Amino acid sequence: MQKKLEVLGMVCPFPLIEAKEAITELNSGDELIVEFDCTQGTESIPRWAAEAGHSVTNFEQIDTATWTITIKKN
Repeated sequence: MQKKLEVLGMVCPFPLIEAKEAITELNSGDELIVEFDCTQGTESIPRWAAEAGHSVTNFEQIDTATWTITIKKN
């Protein structure tokens, strides 16, 4: 299963907080797709995923200041 989380327009650290909350609702192996435009999130979200033991399966810039990251829950 995939869940999409759009946190565009939210200032840091709120995209990270929302991602942490959203992933708790997923089962192991499910993916959370986060679309965000907070520059700090480009470092904080992948770092949190790694520290929490999740896998980043996709991370790309989709616009000048917009990114998408897919996190697979372990």
